[in-house]
Amino acid sequence: MNQQIIDLLRKIADLLEIKGEVIYKILAYRKAADSLENLGGDIREAWRQGKLTEVPGVGKAIAEKIDEWITTGRLEFLEKLQAEVPGSLVELLQVTDLGPKKAALFWKQLGITNLSELEAAARAGQLRDLPGMGEKSESRILAGLEALARRSDRAPLGKAWPFAQELLAYLRSIPGVQQVQIGGSLRRMSATVGDLDIVAGASHSLPVMQAFTGHPDVVRILGQGETKSSVEFSHHLSAQLWVLPPERFGTALQYATGSKDHNVRLRELALKKGLSLSESAFQRPDGSEILCASEAEVYDQLGLPFIPPELREDRGEVQAALAGTLPILLELSDIRAELHAHTTWSDGKLDIRQLADAALQRGHKALAITDHSGSLGVAGGLKIEDLRAQRAEIDAVQAQLGDSLRLLQGCEVEIRADGSLDFPDQVLASLDIVIASLHSSLRQERQQVTQRLLKAIENPHVDIIGHPTGRLIPNREGADLDMEAIFQAAAQHQVALEINAHPSRLDLDDAHARRAIQSGVSLSINTDAHSASDLDLLFFGVATARRAWSTTEDVLNAWPVERLLSWLESRR
Repeated sequence: MNQQIIDLLRKIADLLEIKGEVIYKILAYRKAADSLENLGGDIREAWRQGKLTEVPGVGKAIAEKIDEWITTGRLEFLEKLQAEVPGSLVELLQVTDLGPKKAALFWKQLGITNLSELEAAARAGQLRDLPGMGEKSESRILAGLEALARRSDRAPLGKAWPFAQELLAYLRSIPGVQQVQIGGSLRRMSATVGDLDIVAGASHSLPVMQAFTGHPDVVRILGQGETKSSVEFSHHLSAQLWVLPPERFGTALQYATGSKDHNVRLRELALKKGLSLSESAFQRPDGSEILCASEAEVYDQLGLPFIPPELREDRGEVQAALAGTLPILLELSDIRAELHAHTTWSDGKLDIRQLADAALQRGHKALAITDHSGSLGVAGGLKIEDLRAQRAEIDAVQAQLGDSLRLLQGCEVEIRADGSLDFPDQVLASLDIVIASLHSSLRQERQQVTQRLLKAIENPHVDIIGHPTGRLIPNREGADLDMEAIFQAAAQHQVALEINAHPSRLDLDDAHARRAIQSGVSLSINTDAHSASDLDLLFFGVATARRAWSTTEDVLNAWPVERLLSWLESRR
């Protein structure tokens, strides 16, 4: 339900902006949507209690609209808005670098209302002569349309995970359910997720199946049986549920978790031991079964240690398990520092003390304040003259905190289109930590954009490259980088590469993060926090690092703080 209302509010905001409505109305809907995204519980509970206006960002007018939509399933305000502005125009905003103003321009000037009309106009050269456009802009629109066509219908991890937790809690509340667990690509913590795979252990499956298919958000039952049912939910996620007796739960969960290739490896091992392995049991040649109530029993039966779900991609994990060389993977509790965070000095929502308190509450021992540099105007970046005043504030907060948390003054400095950095070297040298990031001109040719990043890595004052490819899931592909060249340079200059933990980034991805480790490059897992709740996104970054076979030795901010500070000092 939360996601449906979030989508509704954002659609209204987009249509209002396309229409040309005053900015404060647009921002009100966006703020309400952002607030709901960070809401811990179901919005329907606040609605039932008449407390919608107590949700941050939800005023009386928006609360009335939410009430109308929950009560009737429709919203008159949106219907009237769509009568003025074609609702299909929102499709255009999926195209990289195409915002509401351009969508309005294309609609008003050329009558374009959907993606197919946009593509036809771009290929016919009709966009280039519009105000603010040109051949390059038209080419970027075409490239964005082609990238959009390559996208799958898989859901981002950040969307699938919270809903799956709600669904698990719902299923655990059903009488007779002894255990329930998510499987599939979500349990393996892939950046994007297909259907949700869920396994429940219960002696009687019928009540569980009835509750599952009767979930209030189910819009269509795709299949229903005694041990397996499939449904589609209102926010475009589908799920399938297996219900087996508790004594068969382990084999079922292992099977449902996958991956397919990992499971093939396990079946091959089973055959070598004279057994066959299915989703319900091991079977001996005489037809008798070996039941496994837990996954650990499945792996033990095959002569293997437990293989963490994040590794189950047939990337050598079974061979490593047989050889006794599986790594001891990084844990969330191993992270001791947040090295990429923004405050009110740029586009963050908290001041330095508030962010420090939030970091302390989450057990951090060090926090780097890395507000944007000046040329990223949209983020209200720092000017050189701001740094001295910011340092004074950091020092004052540090005095208040004592030894409980070590604060570092840093900056997320912009890598400009020509590869130069926003601040001169003498300014960078005065900072405790420097993150260099790409935010613009991501569609440059491979050689050019790679050279930009290499130039930043070669700068002796740069410590970390932030979200290296600049991708945004699912809306923007990353820059076309020569990653092997990046890894070699980062290893040579001992510059760390970031895994940005925000689920819309997860950049580096798991495959590149593993190659980085193999190349001798250190990683830094950061949330890029702009609010207190963003710090909780660290979970997703650690999961990505685990998929990359990362250990504590591979990750800067899993080191003891003294070692981290020594490493930074040695680079100054």
